[in-house]
Amino acid sequence: MNRRVGWALLALALGSATCGAWARGPWRADQGNTPGWFFMTPAERVEHQARIRGFRSYDECQRYRDEHHRLILERAREAGREAGGGRDFCAHLRPPDDERRTQQ
Repeated sequence: MNRRVGWALLALALGSATCGAWARGPWRADQGNTPGWFFMTPAERVEHQARIRGFRSYDECQRYRDEHHRLILERAREAGREAGGGRDFCAHLRPPDDERRTQQ
């Protein structure tokens, strides 16, 4: 009987530990990690997140990031507010230093 209880407790502990990670799902843009969040409509937020996930080249991503940042700054200025800076969501696409030197 004690052996069954031990296995049941182990299974419960492992299940609890992994369910939390599964419940969170993939990274999502939100007001805590997207400075322009409040200047986008719900539909724009969904589109923005989908576009970020879809980039395959650094240059393409950076062009979108620059364009999006200008739009958010303009909307913030119109609202009389400031838009904070954000992380470089294109950084993971940046080629290693050696590749960039050969591309220039």
